[in-house]
Amino acid sequence: METISRLRGEVQGRWRMLGRCTRALSTNPAPLPYEGPAFEETKTIRKNNLSPAMLTYYSEPLLIHQGSMQWLWDHKGRRYLDMFGGIVTVSVGHCHPAVNAALHDQVDRLWHTTNIYMHPKVHEYAAKLASTMPGNLKVVYMVNSGSEANDLAMYMARLYTGNNDILAFRNAYHGMSPYTMGLTAHSTWKFSVPTGMGIHHVMNPDVYRGLWGTPGCRDCPVLPQGVEVCEEGEGECAAAVDNYMEQMEEVVRYSLPKGKSVAAFFAESIQGVGGSVQYPKGYLKKAFARVRELGGLCVSDEVQTGFGRTGEHFWGFEGHGVMPDIVTMAKGMGNGFPIGAVVTTPEIAATLGQALHFNTFGGNPMAGAVGLAVLDTIEREQTMENSRVVGTYLLQKLVQLVDRYRIVGDVRGKGLMLGIEMVEDKESKKPLNGAAMMNIWDRTKEAGVLIGKGGHFGNVFRLKPPMCITKEDADLTAAVIEEAVQAVQASM
Repeated sequence: METISRLRGEVQGRWRMLGRCTRALSTNPAPLPYEGPAFEETKTIRKNNLSPAMLTYYSEPLLIHQGSMQWLWDHKGRRYLDMFGGIVTVSVGHCHPAVNAALHDQVDRLWHTTNIYMHPKVHEYAAKLASTMPGNLKVVYMVNSGSEANDLAMYMARLYTGNNDILAFRNAYHGMSPYTMGLTAHSTWKFSVPTGMGIHHVMNPDVYRGLWGTPGCRDCPVLPQGVEVCEEGEGECAAAVDNYMEQMEEVVRYSLPKGKSVAAFFAESIQGVGGSVQYPKGYLKKAFARVRELGGLCVSDEVQTGFGRTGEHFWGFEGHGVMPDIVTMAKGMGNGFPIGAVVTTPEIAATLGQALHFNTFGGNPMAGAVGLAVLDTIEREQTMENSRVVGTYLLQKLVQLVDRYRIVGDVRGKGLMLGIEMVEDKESKKPLNGAAMMNIWDRTKEAGVLIGKGGHFGNVFRLKPPMCITKEDADLTAAVIEEAVQAVQASM
């Protein structure tokens, strides 16, 4: 605790000195007085009047009412370092002044007309967003969420190709609309209603928990001791790719109509909800090529990995050296404001002209203003570079936990898209039991750091913070997690 207290003091000192992460701020925001129902009353309202499917994090839920950059405050005025960014949604910082100012200005000018009329912001935004895309990905369809974006991409691919069958990964998450629930491949997110007609899930090329490959086969800048880097197209990496591709061929051979029968293949650049899973280097290149041979379009789901989060590229798919036909995005696109998009080529985009297509709120004036401000902030404050530098720095600290603790099985990711997989032991890789996971999770919260949790077994801690965090924040995060892991392992 002494180390954590020292680190917390350093972080607070940096905040007062207006450090790198808060360069856009002019003052150190003080906790505002909480205005709302009492804590217990809020819990009762949530239980009785809100969707019962909405679970809360931690043994005792948090009641958050204020945010600024990488910080959140609860109803008692306690401040937390947010290392999950509202489920990978807050990109440039909570209530970033530049984004707030753009929204305030637009709110005072025009809220809504729908797109039956032209208004400037969505046109400015579409042009700027398209300029970030490679190749001929130049046409933007505006929606309101990642689920809507993937939903539209499915429809668009089926219309364009004239095919119905779609491929996706096991362990993938692409949304929870009735259409996209079929793409999502987690039993924990599915209901017993027909949602997956024409969708086939291929084996997930997970080099940690899967059948082939090693952690050295993935594009991760830092590896645990004793793990050798495997180059793309060579040795174990090449063998892993070939074996996982053969599993895709099994699905093609036995589950699809003969010939060019595929409409689309969906892939996250790094699996998000699935636990920050990375594929062996070179896999997506071969998978994209095979899908195109089968008549299909390749769809990159950038809902979580887009806008510079992976550090080296603005779009996660660029790190795989592939060119998708359709890109879907949301979350960090609006820094917490509801906005999403599908970006594709003019030829594919034209398919929706076969009938009327409309989205009431997609691309509304407020969304356009916020989207522009987020893109400007990413560029001005170099948050992609910050993701690379600070993310790699944090990864270097977290990877050491694999060597020190038997219950830390794997640390992976790149930029600020990181995961820590917890196990009972390294040999069996049996997922760490739920009680121990919750104990670690609660301890990190009590120490003032908020992290996410995911993976099919709920045994992966997810770190996807606002892309403005500092190395001091990374130091605090690593120390808090290590102390919690050490305490829980000692009690087992």
